[in-house]
Amino acid sequence: MPQAQKALASDERVVVKRERWIVFEPRAGISSTAFIFYPGGRVQAEAYAPLGKALANKGYRAIIVPMPFNLAILAPDAADDVIAAHPQVTRWVIGGHSLGGVMAARYAHSHPDRVDGLVLVAAYPEDGFDLSRSGLAVATIYAELDGLSKLSQIEDSFRFLPPDATKVMIAGGNHAGFGWYGPQSGDNPAAISRQDQQAQFSEAILAFLQEAG
Repeated sequence: MPQAQKALASDERVVVKRERWIVFEPRAGISSTAFIFYPGGRVQAEAYAPLGKALANKGYRAIIVPMPFNLAILAPDAADDVIAAHPQVTRWVIGGHSLGGVMAARYAHSHPDRVDGLVLVAAYPEDGFDLSRSGLAVATIYAELDGLSKLSQIEDSFRFLPPDATKVMIAGGNHAGFGWYGPQSGDNPAAISRQDQQAQFSEAILAFLQEAG
C-alpha cells in the first residue's frame, strides 16, 4: 500500500537500508535492544515498513526479514544471520505476524540463548513449542475481529505462554490491519481504521521493547 512505500524512504531521523533485509536504523540515540520481524504468510516484507519506521523513530533498530516465496516456514532460522551481522546489539527481541509469528516462536523456543523476548502478532506457538516455562519475556498482540487467527484460538494459546506474558487485544481490529497490504481473504471487516490499529500495534511493541531494556 502507499503508506508502506512511503515508509521505505530514509528521512532526517531514520536510515532505511534495503539489501538482504529491510533495516530501519535511527540516526542518533540507538538502543542496544533491536527487533527482528518475520512477515505473515504470502505477505511481502515491505508491507510492515511503517512498523519498522515507527520503532526506529523511537530509537530501536528494526529489521524486517524477507522470506523465500514470502513464507517464513521456509526460513525459520533466518534470525541467525541477522544477529550475526549486528554484533553491536546486546539484546534481541523477535516477533512476527501470523505465520511469521509462529516461526518466530519456534525460533525463540529453539534458541533461548539468542533472544530475550518474543512478540506474537495474531499468532501462537505450534504444538510442541510450549513457552510457559521458558522464562522468556513474551507479548501477544491480537485483534478482536481477526477472521484468520480467531480470538478463541489466541486465547486458548495463552496456556503455552509464560504466566506473566503481556496480552494486548485491539478492539475492532482484524488480521490484515497489522500490515499495509490491503484486505485478506477469509478475514473479517475491521471496525476501526488501519491507522488506528497500527498506532495501537506499534505502541504495544514499543512498550514491550522498553521493558526489555
